[in-house]
Amino acid sequence: MTRSRPVRADARRNIDALLAAAKAAFADSGVDAPVRDIAARAGVGVGTVYRHFPQRSDLVVAVFQHEVDACTAAAAELAAEHTPGEALARWLRRYTEFIATKRGLAAALHSGDPAFDALPGYFDHHLRPALKSLLDTAVAAGQARPDVDPDDLLPAVANLCFFDDITRPGHARRMVDLLIDGLCRTPRLPSSA
Repeated sequence: MTRSRPVRADARRNIDALLAAAKAAFADSGVDAPVRDIAARAGVGVGTVYRHFPQRSDLVVAVFQHEVDACTAAAAELAAEHTPGEALARWLRRYTEFIATKRGLAAALHSGDPAFDALPGYFDHHLRPALKSLLDTAVAAGQARPDVDPDDLLPAVANLCFFDDITRPGHARRMVDLLIDGLCRTPRLPSSA
């Protein structure tokens, strides 16, 4: 039986710094951001990047999974600190921030690189249940529409985030806020013709 060795504290700090730096670089320049730029942002040498992430795809996968995990964990934290409707709204805004880390990831996911094959399942397995829990609680409290489900919201927010935030700063956030506003309203009955 093989046991994995625990990661030393200094190595853990390097990994955390690299993940944060890569997230920022990917948000700015996409997943093809130069490794030397990521290393410089993290305050480490290029060799350190390759020691922990031998292939670019390893780094992309690690950043994606790290951000999915953080977004998933935020659901429970927000639920404990806010009313159900507010927790849901804050989580959707947090998810909006997560989408920013995925710049260029869609092309990578469809590149045929098997390193990315498990990412859609990882996303679904973690984020969908987190959102479902928040949404169900908000609906039960009468603070969200009952006719919406995670399969509506996750792609809706993602689609709103595809706008170019460089030429229109804050546009995606404003659009998501409009979506949240509609989510928190009672649906109108269809008018009879």
